[in-house]
Amino acid sequence: MASLNRVMLIGNLTRDPELRYTPGGKAVCNFDIAMNRKFKGGDGQLQEETTYMRITVWGKSGENCGKYLAKGRPVFVEGRLQVRSWKTDAGETRKATDVVAHDVQFLGAKGDAPEKSGGGAAAQRDGDPDMGQKTDEYDFD
Repeated sequence: MASLNRVMLIGNLTRDPELRYTPGGKAVCNFDIAMNRKFKGGDGQLQEETTYMRITVWGKSGENCGKYLAKGRPVFVEGRLQVRSWKTDAGETRKATDVVAHDVQFLGAKGDAPEKSGGGAAAQRDGDPDMGQKTDEYDFD
């Protein structure tokens, strides 16, 4: 039986990205995005719902996200869902669903977000341990 794990999202960063490096020197960047949905409720009134999602980007793409993205910046993210679990200090098991990004496109014009913005650039598949290496190299320097 075939299976598919693919997600495409457009949203705004809720905070500045966090860039770190693994002990092996591989870059990993995490940020959260918010996506809004408007709909009419059962009473006919317009309502709004916000969904938040944590995004993980590996390698050179992660470095570019850490360098060029900032809170409030709109992005298009394409990737896969991943569930992670951990134990708290109290011994409880917690789970969270994240998106591991294969492609990240920076949306909006230059100057849409404070300081770190870079307009219209893309950070594509790079170093996701499960996805091979990217074929197109983008150098933002």
